[in-house]
Amino acid sequence: MQKLRKIDKQTNVLTWFEIPVSDIDRAKKFYETILDIEMIKRGDGEDEGVFFPFDPDVVQATSGRVTGVLAKSNKNRPSGEGTVIYINASPSIQAVLDKVVLAGGKIIEPKQLFGPVGFIATILDSEGNKIGLHSER
Repeated sequence: MQKLRKIDKQTNVLTWFEIPVSDIDRAKKFYETILDIEMIKRGDGEDEGVFFPFDPDVVQATSGRVTGVLAKSNKNRPSGEGTVIYINASPSIQAVLDKVVLAGGKIIEPKQLFGPVGFIATILDSEGNKIGLHSER
């Protein structure tokens, strides 16, 4: 019998995230623009998803790496209230913030020092989701 992995201070509690979207192509363009990344669009029936970069050969829950998806679904709706996830804006949070408005978003809280771990900011994405950004610079 396989022993279950215990969540401890060396294990990420977060292993996956979904950001609800209304317009999947608009949201894909927004995140690709502000983060300077390429995302992969996939669909399975009624649900569509655009995946943040990941390695399909790595089991996310045990690798220590966290990734997620922009999800168009009848189950979830974009919201500026509730849980806030923080996306990696490295190497420079300001470089990401400089693209937010032009890409169709809004800056809610500008860059601010977050103790010894770097800088954070809060934005509304193109779909109206409240999203945090984090980087060491």
